[in-house]
Amino acid sequence: MAEISNKTGGFKRQTITEAVAEALREEILSGQQKEGAQLRQDAIASRFNVSRIPVREALRQLEAEGLVTFYAHKGAVVSSLSREEIRELFDIRRLLEGDLFARAIPKMQKELIQDAENILDRYDAALENGEVSLWGELNAEFHHILYIAADRPKTLAIVQNLHNNIDRYLRIQLHSAGARKNARDDHWGLLKHCKEGNVEAATKLLDSHIQAGCDNLIEFLDAQAGS
Repeated sequence: MAEISNKTGGFKRQTITEAVAEALREEILSGQQKEGAQLRQDAIASRFNVSRIPVREALRQLEAEGLVTFYAHKGAVVSSLSREEIRELFDIRRLLEGDLFARAIPKMQKELIQDAENILDRYDAALENGEVSLWGELNAEFHHILYIAADRPKTLAIVQNLHNNIDRYLRIQLHSAGARKNARDDHWGLLKHCKEGNVEAATKLLDSHIQAGCDNLIEFLDAQAGS
């Protein structure tokens, strides 16, 4: 891992914090940092060649996102989710994203729909090329652009945190060719309904898309645990 500059005239403390948080977030989402792994502040500070202050701030930021948990006498560890917690996160997604989507569709401009289509093209290419690190990022980016016209920034921020919490699991699941095909088909279907301005069909497909993603993910994790 390349060090993060903290020399005079380089990054400000907040920028260092964000850079450390981004690096650790990607390690967690990619599975490089496993569930339950201890994140020692002194080791991280040494690895990135920074002080412990921005590391502590970065870990607190990741705690707010649900990716890190602090324990007494143990410090920060990578969070793990039970099956019940995963189902709860997906249920929250269905409620919030369905509402955002319904509000956004009537306000979508052609330029926004074109941007969404461009993201899907990149997403499909990433799936085909096995660019795992981009799967969750482009999936979240696609969903974000579908909802942005709703003009509900606080709800969007909550949805982003939900995506961060399940991203690491979805990346694993998408190694299945069937899961990749289902995700691709649903996404293009959502875009089609947006172009048509069909709110009812769009929100119905989104709800089934999220529920199917939850069911498939739980089934995949159970199969992994039993293998």
